[in-house]
Amino acid sequence: MGKDFPASPKLHAPGGDKRCNLSWIFGAGGLCFFFYILGAWQQQPSSTVKIDTTRVHLTHCDRPEQQAAVGDASSLDFSAHHAGGGDDDQALLDLAFDSCALKFSEYTPCEDIERSLRFDRDRLIYRERHCPAQASERLRCLIPAPPGYRNPFPWPKSRDFAWYANVPHKELTVEKAVQNWIQYEGDRFKFPGGGTMFPKGADAYIDDIGKLVPLKDGSIRTALDTGCGVASFGAFLLSRNVLTMSFAPRDTHEGQVQFALERGVPAMLGVMASQRLLYPARAFDLAHCSRCLIPWKDYGYWVLSGPPVNWQTHWKGWQRTQEDLLGEMTAIEELAKALCWKKVVERGNLAVWRKPTNHYDCVRNRKKVYRDPPICKAEDADEAWYKPMQACITPLPAVAERSEVSGGKLAKWPSRATEVPPRVATGLVPGITPDVYEADTKLWNERVGYYKNSVIPPLGQGRYRNIMDMNAGLGGFAAAFANDNRVWVMNAVPPFSSGNADVLGEIPQPSSFMDNTTLGVIYERGFIGVYHDWCEAFSTYPRTYDFIHANRVFSMYRARNKCDLVDILLEMDRILRPEGAVIIRDEVDVLNKVKRIASGMKWESRMVDHETGPFNREKILVSVKSYWVGESSG
Repeated sequence: MGKDFPASPKLHAPGGDKRCNLSWIFGAGGLCFFFYILGAWQQQPSSTVKIDTTRVHLTHCDRPEQQAAVGDASSLDFSAHHAGGGDDDQALLDLAFDSCALKFSEYTPCEDIERSLRFDRDRLIYRERHCPAQASERLRCLIPAPPGYRNPFPWPKSRDFAWYANVPHKELTVEKAVQNWIQYEGDRFKFPGGGTMFPKGADAYIDDIGKLVPLKDGSIRTALDTGCGVASFGAFLLSRNVLTMSFAPRDTHEGQVQFALERGVPAMLGVMASQRLLYPARAFDLAHCSRCLIPWKDYGYWVLSGPPVNWQTHWKGWQRTQEDLLGEMTAIEELAKALCWKKVVERGNLAVWRKPTNHYDCVRNRKKVYRDPPICKAEDADEAWYKPMQACITPLPAVAERSEVSGGKLAKWPSRATEVPPRVATGLVPGITPDVYEADTKLWNERVGYYKNSVIPPLGQGRYRNIMDMNAGLGGFAAAFANDNRVWVMNAVPPFSSGNADVLGEIPQPSSFMDNTTLGVIYERGFIGVYHDWCEAFSTYPRTYDFIHANRVFSMYRARNKCDLVDILLEMDRILRPEGAVIIRDEVDVLNKVKRIASGMKWESRMVDHETGPFNREKILVSVKSYWVGESSG
């Protein structure tokens, strides 16, 4: 008896082996084809966003499905593989935001003029941040651009020109005509670089300062300009590799900060009143005041230069008595001494004081010479998010000898951008060692290179000038642009953020207030930024940023369950310019929800693979805000 082999003719009816062979062949072929298609889908190169400058005018009632697409409409779709269904997802699909009325085209939620009138006018408290407290106060609509809005001039031309249609206010051309701040010429504004105290121009004024302080050797990198006007001081310091944080309140001089940002100059809304400025301790190498109208002698703040300096020459023009100005100058001199500041020089209209490198002697002076202001008691010197000012001297880090520099000596620019910052070298930032810091720098160099080469090439071609990093960590993203003077980065650090989470590959979790602040590290690297909680509006005008980078912002806020992701996205839309771009890095299920909301805001979006490949659950969402303008009621 023969053995029963599978292929034995005794076990099959005539012709059965042919049918089996054909079925096996078709089945195997089908599987091969399926895996070929699957492999091709997974290994396809990441798509890039194609920036199309064609402008589509939409009325304020248009819905996203009526828009013309900006760029290629194709995109990688992950929803079928990663996102679940449910009522929440369906609600997101149905979102479509209408335009706000045109009267809100310059709306600044936390500096709203009508809301500010409810607060105390003493010490300008009413001009501080006062954000909408109730959800019913918040606008859930899209802030419109004014009719005729155009993309700003590219840098460096934007330093000297801006389109009138973008900031349609001529008040400063009249009020400051003799001071050469700004001129109106046809369809544009021109910025000659003048200022109240520098009628010959900011360049000549800065040259005068350069004779008194070292502006060219890299030792001065970050500056603070108080009451900045249209920020010509900061604009012209950029050519000296000095990066200036300029601020001014939203006041009767329409659009000061708006003009500054339209020019491509770092600036934000702010005022020195009852709250600390939103910066860490030891942040700036130089502080500047030129007619900034702050009553220094009354409230005990700092000063570098400005009236009543050289009052002997200007007292008649200022329409004040000699006795009054002498008294004010004397009070400032005494205050500077009490702060342990040393007057370096007074020449012409400039007076310069220098803060000590440590408080070795200053602490002793509190007992022997000065009692007021006292040294502040134990506190976090870097804490600044809604932190009341105190009439005391913030102590510098302790030193063992008079010759030491408190906190460590900073490297000169440009080495400062990459060398290990003193805060990291001395272990002041929990969890951030020099090795972690260097790994983070390398990581962001690679990521930004991937953005420029494969995700959104215009990022490396000068297309974007004003960049916002919403969760800046150690400033690695900004450092990757350190050699590109066509861009600057505003580094925002949420006051509860965890700076080492991204390096360690973890989603930031809820943590105690200010437990791992990294903004001080960013300043030590020679960059600028602020503390900011994205549950509130940023202190800037609409349409002031060309590009927004959001690294794990939405996972961080979802974990805290503190505010609605819709409100964060609407705030991003408010501060983003038409045809501006956004890169959002996050878990793919989070990005799918963000993408649905973004489609209701007239954004064109696509998903892109992580730089390490398609098997990483973290993805990159790239969006472009479409061009549209509001309708005039007339």
